[in-house]
Amino acid sequence: MLQSQLFVKTTKQAPKHEKSINAQLLVRAGFIDKLAAGIYTYLPLGVQVFKKIEKIIQEEIETIGGQKVLMPALHPREKWEITGRWQVSEMFKLKGRFGKEYGLGWTHEEIITPLAKKNIHSYKDLPCYIYQIQTKMRDEPRAKSGLLRGREFTMKDLYSFHTEQKDLDNYYEKVKKAYFKIFKRCGLGAQTYLTLALGGTFSKYSHEFQTITPAGEDIIYICQKCNLAINKEIKSEFTICPECQGKKFKMVKAIETGNIFKLGTKYSEPFNFKFRAQNGQEKLVVMGCYGIGLDRLIGAIVEIYHDKQGIIWPKEVASHQIHLIQVENSRQVKASAEKLYKNLKKNNIQVLYDDRKDKTPGEKFAEADLIGIPLRIVISERVLKKNSVELKRRDEKKVKLIKIKNLLQSLNF
Repeated sequence: MLQSQLFVKTTKQAPKHEKSINAQLLVRAGFIDKLAAGIYTYLPLGVQVFKKIEKIIQEEIETIGGQKVLMPALHPREKWEITGRWQVSEMFKLKGRFGKEYGLGWTHEEIITPLAKKNIHSYKDLPCYIYQIQTKMRDEPRAKSGLLRGREFTMKDLYSFHTEQKDLDNYYEKVKKAYFKIFKRCGLGAQTYLTLALGGTFSKYSHEFQTITPAGEDIIYICQKCNLAINKEIKSEFTICPECQGKKFKMVKAIETGNIFKLGTKYSEPFNFKFRAQNGQEKLVVMGCYGIGLDRLIGAIVEIYHDKQGIIWPKEVASHQIHLIQVENSRQVKASAEKLYKNLKKNNIQVLYDDRKDKTPGEKFAEADLIGIPLRIVISERVLKKNSVELKRRDEKKVKLIKIKNLLQSLNF
């Protein structure tokens, strides 16, 4: 991508009314644009990051058997009346021109359950794992903290269907492992903890995946023996760790970036969702659900990976792998930069090429630090005299001089 043709430009000043670091940096660097409180547009660079995270999630969920669908965001009232959840305050409600009432999807249990019922009839059809990556709308009373708490956001929601509780329990453990792989690939593995939490209306307890950061709204207590965390909401119930009986805990602030629930028959019962067992009896399908917020992941990554200059993207989720900067506008520098740009692209390396003529080297370097692509390559007359380029990693201060002929071998992605 040529930076001279990039749709959105960076800004020096932080946007007004944005207090969170993730919102300030993502807006300044041209990844997102704020439409209203809790509602953001993803711009070209932001879409690239979003798609990288989406791909990671899709790969790991399909590894554990997930099949992808895309359910509607517009839900008829009657589906929500079946479960008694039409009156929840989180749902945006509207009427069609003929008076029919609808809700905008803030979750999809009421939609996936009747869909699964149409297709699952026998024990031979189970287990089954269906997921989507879908926009949600939630009438959030406290839309703040940039991408960490929005009114419109994107969720990966996975639903599993089983013949019995034991099978659900086994799959639940597989999802835990898949989630940790997702967070690790997104650069959040070291900061994310499995956290025991209240189960809401589903069960007594559930599990959250909490990512440690000072920007977090939640308080968790991490067992210093086994690393299981407990949400502050239920900590009074546990004087010792329920996993290892450890007694020492560390209190930290964190962001909930994922959650998993054992639904049991909570939704299969009102929808009369049954299967025919091997002995011929009809039994209620046992369900589980598992969510990850893509926007929250992006927000959490920026809250953790940044410095005074800007964002420092982990390599697997960065919009591009390399930021190529042409310092001078001489014919030699321009020709060398264009040749390198084409060669990198030919080798399937994603490059943002700063080919702009109206920016000083200092301005280009400052914007590169703000945007936060992991690797910066600088071409100038000085280094070309040595048949070299300057190579610098965003998370390091050291600049290396690399021979152009050895550059591809020096890149470590």
